[in-house]
Amino acid sequence: MALRLGDIAPDFTAETTEGTFSFHQWLGTSWGILFSHPADYTPVCTTELGATSKLKTEFDNRDVKVAAVSVDDIESHRGWVGDINETQKTTVEFPIIADPDRIVATAYDMIHPNADDKATVRSVFIIGPDKKIKLTLTYPASTGRNFQELIRVIDSLQLTAKFRVATPADWKAGDDCIITPAVKDAEAETLFPKGFRKVKPYLRYTPQPDR
Repeated sequence: MALRLGDIAPDFTAETTEGTFSFHQWLGTSWGILFSHPADYTPVCTTELGATSKLKTEFDNRDVKVAAVSVDDIESHRGWVGDINETQKTTVEFPIIADPDRIVATAYDMIHPNADDKATVRSVFIIGPDKKIKLTLTYPASTGRNFQELIRVIDSLQLTAKFRVATPADWKAGDDCIITPAVKDAEAETLFPKGFRKVKPYLRYTPQPDR
């Protein structure tokens, strides 16, 4: 059964390029991104892991831990990291999980037989400090992911976890937010001292509360 938003992310113990870890214990109280790639030594995956590596400071600033996973073994991962560092001009400093027995891939429904019955699709799971799944994305093997979009989603998730707001289409950090419908106007005046703009009774904008 596919995992849904709000489900507890399955825990597992696995060997990684940074040693053996228990996933939940490794996450601790941080946010997490778990993303799968179809196979080592493939072109799109090489660019994706390079892009993720270059965003390390952005993830660290948001207290986000990142881990990649595929069904390749640990020796394959270790060899491939050298290629990623060389071709993408970076240094990979996050764990790549070895999953040759498909334990993680099965728990997270990362193998879609109608697409490929052996390799994992490009799945993404964003996991909150409560270990619950906050976002899922699935891309085909042929399409590389936009990791800047994952940064944007993290910004939205962390903001909306603290304040009674939502973020509109194409929102990015610093833009106005939308006050959630459950908040009445009188309460909004107290919750959002910067004020708000009412376009419709259900559509009210306010400056980002923590900016």
